[in-house]
Amino acid sequence: MIIRDAAKSELEHLKKLRLSAYKEHEKKLPKDHWNVLKQQILSDEDSKFNVDQIVAELDGEIVGTVVMFPPKTELYTGLLDEELDYPEIRKLAVSPNSRGKGVAKALISECIQRTKHRGFRKIGLHTADFMENAVKLYEDLGFERLPEYDFEPADDGIIVKAFRFVIK
Repeated sequence: MIIRDAAKSELEHLKKLRLSAYKEHEKKLPKDHWNVLKQQILSDEDSKFNVDQIVAELDGEIVGTVVMFPPKTELYTGLLDEELDYPEIRKLAVSPNSRGKGVAKALISECIQRTKHRGFRKIGLHTADFMENAVKLYEDLGFERLPEYDFEPADDGIIVKAFRFVIK
């Protein structure tokens, strides 16, 4: 597996990969919530900031992607009042055909290594219980819950939960 920075020419492909990876959640969510999530998945916000766009390749094919935002980036306007003082992982996605091969773990590990290399001791992320596999992975990797940074994006009872990993 090769973990590398995404090329600008790959960004549209990454949006399609994300949508394909997240599509399984559409049936679990109220329509308004799915629309908010889909808008986030397809947004260009990650190209407007100084972010790391990272991809995972297997046999020459991009099978996963993640975006790592720098600290103090306003990511959740109107939803989270505080800017976090550490990097945040967003938009982690693995192609449905490539799951179970360690792709997500490799992408998260890359984010943790980059964070450590830049001198930060923490990295965060947000996710929701309907992404049960992701929640389990984060917990297994040692991410801790930070309920004080949770929010409810669509006023529908679905809480987006905050997690943080402390780098030792």
